[in-house]
Amino acid sequence: MSLQMDLEQGRKALIVRLKGELDHHTAEIVRSRMEQAIEQGNAAHVVLNLKDLSFMDSSGLGVILGRYKQISGKGGKMVVCDVSPAVYRLFEMSGLPKILTFQDNERSALSSLGVVS
Repeated sequence: MSLQMDLEQGRKALIVRLKGELDHHTAEIVRSRMEQAIEQGNAAHVVLNLKDLSFMDSSGLGVILGRYKQISGKGGKMVVCDVSPAVYRLFEMSGLPKILTFQDNERSALSSLGVVS
């Protein structure tokens, strides 16, 4: 299975929705599109919606960590939401929940950033 990626520039947040598999085959595409959207957009924050992400490996973790550092370097925050138990387990093993914020759904993620749409 491949990956589908939807980018939505909100008022102050870039919303990234991933569907499919984020692995070494698709990580570079996600990295470049998110990096470009963060640099070219006026979004102060990133909401990463993983509701339809069926699989992720360490390449995906690397992409997410890199974009976290990118948005943090601009003074912004990243919130990850709608994470399946299997994908969250990978986050846990990597220690990323210590630096990333997780929310149950997109609305909660936007609300936690103060940018309810």
